[in-house]
Amino acid sequence: MDDASWLRLTGFIAIFAIMAALEIFWPARKSPLSRWLRWRPNLLMVVLGALTARVLLPATLLGVALMAEERGWGLFHYVSWPLWLEIVLSVLWLDLFIYWQHRLFHRIPWLWRIHKMHHADSHIDVTTGLRFHPAEIAISLLVKALAIFIAGAPAVAVVIFEIALNGFSLFNHTNIRLPQHIDDVLGCFIITQRLHRIHHSQYKSETDTNFGFSVSWWDRLFKSFKSRAAQSDEKLEVGQKAYPPTKKNNSVLRLLTLPLDSPTAVNPKPEDDNATGDFRK
Repeated sequence: MDDASWLRLTGFIAIFAIMAALEIFWPARKSPLSRWLRWRPNLLMVVLGALTARVLLPATLLGVALMAEERGWGLFHYVSWPLWLEIVLSVLWLDLFIYWQHRLFHRIPWLWRIHKMHHADSHIDVTTGLRFHPAEIAISLLVKALAIFIAGAPAVAVVIFEIALNGFSLFNHTNIRLPQHIDDVLGCFIITQRLHRIHHSQYKSETDTNFGFSVSWWDRLFKSFKSRAAQSDEKLEVGQKAYPPTKKNNSVLRLLTLPLDSPTAVNPKPEDDNATGDFRK
């Protein structure tokens, strides 16, 4: 394992441990299932995702960046800008790419079938930030590789982005609640836990908002930001109604086969509980 991989792994373990400890001692919401029933399949998704990435792209994204640098591919190889500026712009570029990737996973029906495994979690905690279908991991890996090739992103920018992306995913899924005044201030810059729980709402008008994993700028810029849900954070209905919190719905096999299910119908907005609409058919 190279130095960059060790750095990423160390950062991941440290952030996971801190966030897990915070939500154990100061939980915002109570899970309908035991931690064992939810954590086991969610953490196994990390292993399957890592294996998928290793098979699909053995060189890793860092290797993609080094290849682009060696062959002079990408826009930054045609300009003479300071390295620090290229790093900053590359991280922003990659984050913007992931924002739009996330929106498309909600917008395009076959992509939603894959992504809804993440949204089918009946409770949002630090392990939800790791619960992605291996097929989504594969698609995301190719998307990020494309973004790196287009920009010619420096290798150090790719390492920084990968650590930040993993860290923010753990952070904003953590089951804690910040004081509202602090949450509102931080929400001007980043996606907080409360803001991301709105994204995990059972209602389309709310789940199709707050797509950012890190900064809230993209959602504000592209008109997908929502600062408040119709329900309070304490009562917000999260997950997918078609997948109630049962042991069966949280088995590894069930999670892997979930994209094969037919499209589900959900309420288009929380204030109209009796009206249903076809969702991403």
